[in-house]
Amino acid sequence: MTQDTQNQNRWDAVDAYVTDLLAPADEALTAALAASDEAGLPQIAVAPNQGKLLHLLARIQGARAILEIGTLGGYSSIWLARALPEDGRLVSLEYDPAHAEIARLNLARAGLDTVAEVRTGAALDTLPKLEAEGSGPFDLVFIDADKRNNPRYVEWALRLTRPGSVIIVDNVVRGGTVLDTDTADEATVGTREMFDLVARDPRLDATAFQTVGAKGYDGMLVARVVS
Repeated sequence: MTQDTQNQNRWDAVDAYVTDLLAPADEALTAALAASDEAGLPQIAVAPNQGKLLHLLARIQGARAILEIGTLGGYSSIWLARALPEDGRLVSLEYDPAHAEIARLNLARAGLDTVAEVRTGAALDTLPKLEAEGSGPFDLVFIDADKRNNPRYVEWALRLTRPGSVIIVDNVVRGGTVLDTDTADEATVGTREMFDLVARDPRLDATAFQTVGAKGYDGMLVARVVS
């Protein structure tokens, strides 16, 4: 057994321990993952303990309006929507119509279709429509879509939030390749551009942290809109 395999097995075991104690699955969450797998969606949803982290951050924020960029099968959407009050609102943007339909079914099964809406289409087309509608300001934005467009998504998040809002970007470490200045990988290039944007924008106060676990080696960026 290689060291990498040993590390991954250890990370998996710790994730399972933490999840069983602090973020146990329920029928709606289990069904959401099962439906996504059955439909052939990629298995790239957040881990349960990361979903619980998003839920807690939304509750700590007191979020009443949440924007999610990248729905997939709606697993993270369920965690986020459950943090909302009864009159709260989650808008989630998903490029793939088939993925969006699975997410809508999963949210309905979880009893969250009255507070959660999934919009289909390229996010960079949908975000201007949200602005034109006067949607927002959103209290929390979770970005977990195509990584090459991360800088554009953060720019739009700034347009659709307010001072005090929180912006979270997932998968920002990318197994450490974020350090690679010569990479041609679009996801890594987009992530590095996003870091540069956040670092120089005076409207944002941010940090990022590395994670290991069932989803491997990665990390999240968390930013607060300060002006």
